Amino acid sequence: MSEHLSRRRFLIGACSAALLPMGCTSREDAETGGHKPHYVMVFDQNKCVGCGECKTACNQANGLPEGQSRLLLEQQSGRVEGQPCPHCGKLKCDCERKFVRVSCQQCKDAPCVTVCPTGAAMRDKATGVVTMDEGKCAGCKYCIGACPYNARFINSATKVADNCDFCLESRLSKGLLPACVESCRHDALVFGDINDPQSYVSKLLAVKDSVRIKPHLGTEPSLRYIPIVKTGV
Repeated sequence: MSEHLSRRRFLIGACSAALLPMGCTSREDAETGGHKPHYVMVFDQNKCVGCGECKTACNQANGLPEGQSRLLLEQQSGRVEGQPCPHCGKLKCDCERKFVRVSCQQCKDAPCVTVCPTGAAMRDKATGVVTMDEGKCAGCKYCIGACPYNARFINSATKVADNCDFCLESRLSKGLLPACVESCRHDALVFGDINDPQSYVSKLLAVKDSVRIKPHLGTEPSLRYIPIVKTGV
C-alpha cells in the first residue's frame, strides 16, 4: 500500500462522507462547542517536482476562470548567476531546481479579515478556515492590499475577492481532502487537523522541521513548508 493511500485511509476512513475529515467533526458539532479543528497544510519541497497537477485540480474543483488560480508553483534556485553549478560544473542545469507553493497562508490572525469593511472576508465558524462570503463582497480590494503574501485576487467570473480556502465548500465540507492534496502523486502535500494529536499532520510536524513564511509579521500562517534537505558535502 502506498503512503498516499494509507494516509488517505487514515484521514478519511473513520469518518462518513457527511463529516469533516481528520477530526470527524460536523459543522453543527463545532458550532455548538464540540471539537474545534485547526486545519493546516504542509508543503514538502523535497518531494515537489513542479508538475502543476495540484494547480489544475484546484482550478477544476473550484470552477476558477481561465487564467486565474488560487495557487501557484514558483521555481527557485540557490545558484549564483554566471557561476558554474557546484554539482555538475555547467552554467545551465536543473541540479538545484526547487519549487515553492504560493497560496493563501490561512493565517490565524488574518489581516484580510481584519480590514474587510463588509465582513465578506471571514473565518468559517466550524472549521476556522479563512474564506469569502461572496454576497457581502463590495470588491474594494482592501483584503488584497492587506495580504502580506500577495495571495488574494479578484475573481474575474464572480467579481469578488478570492483565495485558497482549502476547498472548503467544494470538498472539505463533504469530508474530502483539498483537491491539490488529493491530486499530488508525489505526496508533497499533507493536510489535516493539527489540534488532533492523532492526525497524520500532527505526527509529521512533530518529527519534521518546518518553516513558515514571514513569521515575524505575527499572522501565524497555517501553511507550513518542509525545506529541501541538502545531502552530501
